[in-house]
Amino acid sequence: MLPSKLPEVGTTIFSQMSALAATHQALNLSQGFPDFPAPEALRQALAKHALEGHNQYAPMAGLPELRDAIARQLARHRNISCNPDTEITVLPGATEAIYCAITACVMPGDEVILLDPCYDSYRPAVLLAGGHPVHVPLSAGDFTPDWGRIEAAISARTTLLVINSPHNPTGAVLTHEDLTILSALVVKHGLLVVSDEVYEYLVYDNHRHHSALQFEALRAATFAVFSFGKTYGVTGWKTGYCVAPPALTAELRKIHQYVCFVAVTPVQQALTDFMAAEPDYPLTLAALYQHKRDLFNSALAHSRFQLRPSAGSYFQLLDYSDISTAADTQLCTQWTREFGVASIPVSVFHQQPPTQNLLRFCFAKRDNVLEQAAEQLCRI
Repeated sequence: MLPSKLPEVGTTIFSQMSALAATHQALNLSQGFPDFPAPEALRQALAKHALEGHNQYAPMAGLPELRDAIARQLARHRNISCNPDTEITVLPGATEAIYCAITACVMPGDEVILLDPCYDSYRPAVLLAGGHPVHVPLSAGDFTPDWGRIEAAISARTTLLVINSPHNPTGAVLTHEDLTILSALVVKHGLLVVSDEVYEYLVYDNHRHHSALQFEALRAATFAVFSFGKTYGVTGWKTGYCVAPPALTAELRKIHQYVCFVAVTPVQQALTDFMAAEPDYPLTLAALYQHKRDLFNSALAHSRFQLRPSAGSYFQLLDYSDISTAADTQLCTQWTREFGVASIPVSVFHQQPPTQNLLRFCFAKRDNVLEQAAEQLCRI
């Protein structure tokens, strides 16, 4: 029998719940993807480039014209200056970017701090690199980082800290003060950072996203990861990018070239065209998704769930403490079958059992789907 490198890992909860939703014809608010079309001009551009025969390998680091477009967008929206040749790498999705970043800098025995609840790909990447994940819980209730507790977890073997804002699964958003404190810790302890910023444009209630790239000390020590799939509503295109200083980028590319080598060529060309034609399209997303969040939450006003409106991402947590004491893993399955709405149990993002009873729902759905889902949840 072949020994497993990831003995604790099975099929992801996202695949499990999407399959369960399909089996029971339930509304799938579990897996994070929009159920409405991406911009038509973007889809037309993909068809155009594929039909014109642009279907062979792109350069390993990504098409130069797409990397130039990314640099222009970072300058336009974040006031960040990047060298597209030495600091920007296009990869087949943010998950691969995070894996390559972790693999590039984590050596056997190194410790990596993960903030729980954390996205499910972080820990396996650390383990496969031979590292030791050190899980530090975010504060209960508002999921803010406890920086004193985080610093106490740093040891002589700590190499890396992974942050995620806007946060999946909770929707929490790091503040300017949070990143200022993190900057000081990075300098004091000589840490590297992976900053998962795939929901960067989905921040609500007139707040704004603070990128690690906007802080001098973090800029020098961070792999910042972004997702075209999340920004442009094309999660199935599996295309993202990583921004890092030249030395870190060089190490990331060494790993990337032996994991997937390149991202899909006509997808990169389509994104380049659309970014040139609609440079401010991402700035329209916050209003769109805040409308969907508010619609979903308003429709749940008479339910038995407790909720705090999500500050970012396209996920909303519902607290079922007033309904049941059963495990979230049990209820998400049971309620998918009985009430026809699929969700994700938040406990799967924790190493230790959480203190709250929470389910995660994706509101990146058509308005009528959100209204129907809320109606069905109000029956619980």
